[in-house]
Amino acid sequence: MSIFREPGSRRGRGRGRTLVLLAAGALLGIIGVVAFNTTLEATSTDEFCLGCHNHGIPYKQHQLTVHYTNPHGVVAGCSDCHVQHEFVPKMTRKIEAAREVWGHLRGVIDTDEKYLAHQPAMKARELARFRASDSATCRSCHDVARMDLEAQSPKARREHARLGSGAKTCVDCHEEAGHAALAPATAEQEQSFDF
Repeated sequence: MSIFREPGSRRGRGRGRTLVLLAAGALLGIIGVVAFNTTLEATSTDEFCLGCHNHGIPYKQHQLTVHYTNPHGVVAGCSDCHVQHEFVPKMTRKIEAAREVWGHLRGVIDTDEKYLAHQPAMKARELARFRASDSATCRSCHDVARMDLEAQSPKARREHARLGSGAKTCVDCHEEAGHAALAPATAEQEQSFDF
């Protein structure tokens, strides 16, 4: 018996097939991971969001906030605030967004008028999402532990010192932080901006 495989032996072909299948599986796995990450990144851009939210009002509202124009030139994009950064909450939100794509395809909100009619419900849904996560996306940039409370107004200092107690979260005071109201603010809203 020879230690070398004879040409055409079944044993040699089986190993060769196994190696080809393993290599093909690894290649498909790599392609899958790259495609997944590319899709994840592409669907997290402002351009992607504005593909459906293209009637302009949300983007105009965003442009009126400090999250768009500020002395530091740092811009928070749509997904910075509307998609949590941790993997499982991010994937959950991406799956939930499929409903929004379906609504876009059906023309549920394809005009400014329809947007304004649906805005209260959409805002309530987003605020509920922020509250449920204790404003996780806000806290991914704003670290209360690093805030200079002494440099803040007395009201802001008092409220920020209470964060983490579970009584309030960021959007309870900063409801308009990402999308300013296009209409003039009410006296109550003006007072809530007194920070």
